[in-house]
Amino acid sequence: MRAVGLDVHRDFCEVAIVEAGVVRSAGRIQTTPETLELFAASLGREDRVALEVTGNAWEIARILEPHVARVVVVSPADTGIRQARAKTDRLDARTLAKLLAAGELDAVWMPDQRTRVMRRRLSRREQLVRARTRAKNEIHAVLVRRLVGRPPVSDLFGVKGREWLRSLELAVEEAETVEGCMRHVEFLDAEIAEVERLIARDALSSLDARRLMTVPGVNVICAATFLAAVGDIRRFRGPRQLVGYLGLDPRVRQSGNTPAKSGRISEQGPPSARWALVEAAWSAIQQPGPLRAFYERVSARRGKQIAAVAAARKLACLFWCLLTRGEDYAHQQPSLTAKKLRRLELTAGAPRYTRQAAGVWKTNHAMRQAERELAQQAEASYTRMVRDWQAARPARVGASVTPGRASRPSKGEVARQTSSP
Repeated sequence: MRAVGLDVHRDFCEVAIVEAGVVRSAGRIQTTPETLELFAASLGREDRVALEVTGNAWEIARILEPHVARVVVVSPADTGIRQARAKTDRLDARTLAKLLAAGELDAVWMPDQRTRVMRRRLSRREQLVRARTRAKNEIHAVLVRRLVGRPPVSDLFGVKGREWLRSLELAVEEAETVEGCMRHVEFLDAEIAEVERLIARDALSSLDARRLMTVPGVNVICAATFLAAVGDIRRFRGPRQLVGYLGLDPRVRQSGNTPAKSGRISEQGPPSARWALVEAAWSAIQQPGPLRAFYERVSARRGKQIAAVAAARKLACLFWCLLTRGEDYAHQQPSLTAKKLRRLELTAGAPRYTRQAAGVWKTNHAMRQAERELAQQAEASYTRMVRDWQAARPARVGASVTPGRASRPSKGEVARQTSSP
């Protein structure tokens, strides 16, 4: 059994092989499908191959995987190659081969075909939205330069806003900028709509995405981004491992006899998933329910920004429970969920007017109000449960990641001490 290390580049791969404990360099191969197929055919069924995550790593791994025992794709941060004193392509490949032979490489999870497609679509949508934002900002910059002031409409790029832009008397060069940017925005709107249509079609056929959308504040983009980043939820033993993978866990520092201290979140893992969870948390706390009660409790102690990130962490834990148990959110608002699913169908290209969906947008006001009252009851129940738990919990013993918490008595203990004769 040999261990093969590949230092992957755009045009070539540097190859190193460890056989019988001896490492040797095997030269370079071109990163073309034909050359990679020939190289894969020269490997044995018991060989293992290691390469770092790059833009073309997954395609190379797909070509090599049928010909070898295992293909290990690793994160560059886990190999220590970046911190090496001498760093060349040849040395990097030899280091990968030696680490693979020693069994010291932890492979990153290799996504399946559906997950890769969803990641690619979401990444494209993100780039299109950023390009559209840049074009819109350029139009706003024209208005600032010409001292036009704030537009009289709420949406500058809606129907009334565009009519107002066309009525402005601007210099020739500024008018050309506005017209060009508007054409760019219209083109990007059409491209974004097409990508969102594909994402919506995939989400409609995904039971997990529909289940996550039962949580108030979670739309199809949030659900799809989470599922694309996480992949198979069963690879996480519990919500703690999922939170650590998403980078929403706090950094912990401890040395010597000093107590452990926590800091900012680690921000490891996919940033798109953290962004989607935080955006969903800001939306979810606008609805009555346990999540808003949790946000208000943390916000009173730590501030709104930290509370929003804590709510995002709570959402990640909730998602893990929903997906592993195969259950919908217990405190969902059925009319709100039906409206989100109907909007998802429209985005996917369903007919806009059907008899079955006629009542989705005309939900009875009394029914909607009753659902909000039930959500408010759940919020009050959560608040009361937390208050009772804080009053009854015992005093903390041992080190804690919060400074001063190890020796500080709990509120319940202080209340008992003050009320005792």
